[in-house]
Amino acid sequence: MKILIVDDDASVRESVGKVLRTEGYETVTAADGPVALKQFVMHPIGLLLLDLGLPLKNGWEVFEHITRQNPLLPIIVITGQTRQKRIAQAAGVGALMEKPLDVDELLRVIKQLLAESPEARLQRLIGRGGEVRHIPPAGTEFLQHLKEQQIKPYEFKPPERPPL
Repeated sequence: MKILIVDDDASVRESVGKVLRTEGYETVTAADGPVALKQFVMHPIGLLLLDLGLPLKNGWEVFEHITRQNPLLPIIVITGQTRQKRIAQAAGVGALMEKPLDVDELLRVIKQLLAESPEARLQRLIGRGGEVRHIPPAGTEFLQHLKEQQIKPYEFKPPERPPL
């Protein structure tokens, strides 16, 4: 299984690639949209990890081009951009993961998408496949839990002074 990792950040490409190779996946990488499209044509890709903030051709342009050629390809959009869930839902994305990535969640979502039937992928692509898998940035759930458990901040009250 070959996974195409498209991200303009070399450290993301390298770290995600290392994790995926450790799990037994082959990886191919690209730093921008045009290179991603070339890699897609040159290699039999089984899954695409696609950043949105790419130079030369943004991630949504790459997504559109690739899904026209292979609508059944599982695609995980990875991004640091906010407010992309509705767009991802409308586009039929397999999953939307916000950076920083949670590696365990990434691996779980990859396995889910690879196990998904072609019919389910097509249903999602045409807007009938339910909610997009949305994974917020790593640590967000923990921070939300802390906020929910937070007691009102301590209010400092100066001691009352006795009348003079």
